[in-house]
Amino acid sequence: MRRVLLDCSVLRGREEVHRALAAALDLPEWYGGNLDALYDCLTDLSGETELRLRRFGELEKTLGIYARSLRRVLADAAGENPRLRVFYED
Repeated sequence: MRRVLLDCSVLRGREEVHRALAAALDLPEWYGGNLDALYDCLTDLSGETELRLRRFGELEKTLGIYARSLRRVLADAAGENPRLRVFYED
């Protein structure tokens, strides 16, 4: 199982979030750096993956509704792909 920890407190913008997710999850070259592309990539993951997001509340303070949309995309992708598990740590 691949375990990924992402510290959200250091992320300051949408682009930074997507770059960090792409690097941490080793997303494919075609990843478009948006929520639709993220969903597509996460539902296509073939290996067991555990994504832990630390201090997500700070990202919500910084990005507001976009962070809430990100949380929804992550939940939807995990619901679609049984090999993906998402956890939030504060």
